[in-house]
Amino acid sequence: MVTPQKTALVVSAHSADFVWRAGGSIALHVSQGYAVHIVCLSFGERGESAKLWRKGEMTEDKVKDARRTEALAAAEILGATIEFFDIGDYPMRADRETLFRLADVFRRVQPSFVLSHSLKDPYNYDHPLAMNLTQEARIIAQAEGYRPGEKIVGAPPVYSFEPHQPEQCEWRPDVLLDITSVWDRKYAAIQCMAGQEHLWEYYTRVALQRGVQAKRNVGITSARDIVYGEGYQSIFPRVTENLA
Repeated sequence: MVTPQKTALVVSAHSADFVWRAGGSIALHVSQGYAVHIVCLSFGERGESAKLWRKGEMTEDKVKDARRTEALAAAEILGATIEFFDIGDYPMRADRETLFRLADVFRRVQPSFVLSHSLKDPYNYDHPLAMNLTQEARIIAQAEGYRPGEKIVGAPPVYSFEPHQPEQCEWRPDVLLDITSVWDRKYAAIQCMAGQEHLWEYYTRVALQRGVQAKRNVGITSARDIVYGEGYQSIFPRVTENLA
């Protein structure tokens, strides 16, 4: 009997978010045999591409092309598949068609877990919209009455990855993931994001900080040499048979 491959879904508001915030998780789970799929809702062409706009003689289409190229290269390094909804940013808006489109991705991927943004972000309204859209699409994909006859989605756990300003977003990690073994791949993916080079060092510091916290939480006597980490906040309770 062939065991179905485990899968994961990452919903990224802009085309670089999945790299900064979840690149380690993506690479780590790919190394464990998961098929990871990324949905980029927008290219971040208006609000997250300042370096490109400053070059002059730039258009939205040119910026989108550059951002698509960056994201495709990063996803390839991480080992994930990727698709682009191109629904715009600053502001991002989603209609019923977009919601159903994402629900169809849930049905197709059948994710074992889902990653997206924080539920609050006073600095960027696109981010909580992406998480709200993700949660609603998950609910629709669970409904027997949506496209009857298709395989519905179960109850995959949903995790919120780290926002840029966690305290202001009321984001508090309850999962610390050791990404030391795949840090080289995450950093290579980070370097694909030439349009936001100013964030390379910042997210390296974030990874080091979460690595220190992860090391502390497994205990100083642990044999695990944790250097780099990522933080996540679970949206739903974890169902378990023990608390070890």
